[in-house]
Amino acid sequence: MKRADKAVRIQQTLETLYPRPPIPLDHADAFQLLVAVVLSAQTTDKKVNEVTPALFAVAGTPEAMADREINEVQTLIRQIGLAPQKAKALVGLARRLLEEHRGEVPADFEALIQLPGVGRKTANVVMAQAFGEPAFPVDTHIQRLAGRWGLSLARTPDQTETDLKKVFPRDAWAKLHLQIIYFGREHCPALYHDLTGCPICSWASTKKRAAEEAQRNAELRQRGPARGRARTERTGRKRPPA
Repeated sequence: MKRADKAVRIQQTLETLYPRPPIPLDHADAFQLLVAVVLSAQTTDKKVNEVTPALFAVAGTPEAMADREINEVQTLIRQIGLAPQKAKALVGLARRLLEEHRGEVPADFEALIQLPGVGRKTANVVMAQAFGEPAFPVDTHIQRLAGRWGLSLARTPDQTETDLKKVFPRDAWAKLHLQIIYFGREHCPALYHDLTGCPICSWASTKKRAAEEAQRNAELRQRGPARGRARTERTGRKRPPA
């Protein structure tokens, strides 16, 4: 099946499963969305949503965030991975917004990626979800699914983004980003995934890809008990049940 034909069928499947996918990060405006996306790097959306209410209560605007000390912000987000770096980035980007953009989040991709802590994926999320601009944010999770589905052989999210934009309609990019995220969480996990039983992988993945992942899953299962036995030998204690 050609990639263009796969893309059509994949989009139809995702549209059936997720006709109105919500934005997973809680926010009230573009600034709070920007903050939440910066926090979400290497952290679950669930954890971000647990942390942001207290953060936004005292630093929910660029002005309020810019007035905070970095260590104060770090304390508020201490449950988030990479908290020191993210706290520095949040205070820095808030101050930059005040200095260069009159305290407003710019609806401009190039301006966004100049802000501290903001990369291509974060800027794309803000452009798509805060300003309704056609953008296709791609992270390693979407990259993984695009590879499984044979839509991209790229080695980086940026290259994958280029490939996906070629096969999906421009006006669907932002929605597809959310739909693929939810599909990955509910149907297409990174580990121990049986591609033959997946609503999309079962027909979109090649037999070679399905066999490779099945072999990897088998190897991972074998390593698990081995690690447990090794720990028991070292400590004399049995590994607690998962």
